[in-house]
Amino acid sequence: MPDTLLSVNYLLLAIILLACMFVYFRLALRFRIIDKPNERSSHFRPTIRGGGIIFPVVVLLYFLLNSFQYPWFALAVLASGAVSFIDDIRGLPRLLRFGVHALAACLILFEAGAFTLPVLLVIPAFIFIVGVINAFNFMDGINGITGFYTLAVLLPLMLTETDLANLELQAFIGVALLVFLLFNARKKAKCFAGDVGSVSIAVIVLFLLVQRIVVTNDYKYLGFLSVYLVETGLTIIQRWRMGERIFEAHRRHMYQVMSNEMGWPHLLVAVIYALIQLGINMLLVNSDPGVIGLVILFAVLVLAYIPIKIALLKMVSVKTS
Repeated sequence: MPDTLLSVNYLLLAIILLACMFVYFRLALRFRIIDKPNERSSHFRPTIRGGGIIFPVVVLLYFLLNSFQYPWFALAVLASGAVSFIDDIRGLPRLLRFGVHALAACLILFEAGAFTLPVLLVIPAFIFIVGVINAFNFMDGINGITGFYTLAVLLPLMLTETDLANLELQAFIGVALLVFLLFNARKKAKCFAGDVGSVSIAVIVLFLLVQRIVVTNDYKYLGFLSVYLVETGLTIIQRWRMGERIFEAHRRHMYQVMSNEMGWPHLLVAVIYALIQLGINMLLVNSDPGVIGLVILFAVLVLAYIPIKIALLKMVSVKTS
């Protein structure tokens, strides 16, 4: 067992992160780092933005307490988190944000040892990472969804982890998620993750998954994000066909239809998404689906998603007519 596991109690870690959250709340209120609701929002009152700042903080703590383990990964999280936090406060050009996401993707691939793979695999991996970072950002729209969904990805990884350094990193992230959910998984959230939270946690999850794929040479871990990938991909296609600008804020994701138009509680919708992904992930870690199995998984999700969303939209149309 690593020495830091003996010297750093996870309860103490939780207390430190709680203290960080309370300090941040005071600063956020003082400097007006507030998310004000608009016609595209899923909330109805001003709420502190950027509570996900504890994700870069916990990665920094892990880095410092574990003999500077995974420096390029830590740099990826801190760089993407810093730029995203600035974007939460004042807004930054899309090209700058994309450049930082691309840098984070390169750092993740380097730290995970993926650059030893053939170029024909590295390029799609780079595109995949940048795409997933944005998918996490798109999907962070209702209370609890980012925290619960990430736990659904993290738990199966922890249950099957054989490297103690990775297991400790996952435990650190798990504690941070639980602390964040204390303030976010509420009917009236105390804070939102903000871009700093959704982007940082995406970078963290992607590093863990890419590293696992490189170590095991098993691509089934791509399915660990299948619900988000299907939801984001099909929503982009829907908006493109409707002539909308796909990078602008909107309310067309199915989770938004459920929570906004259907009036379902945010936490119920968030838990549904998390449980579906958790079920898929537990099935994946206990099987050997291969590439064909992954293709079947995504095909099933697509074929299930489309009629469900159409049915929900029809119910909304009837409800509002």
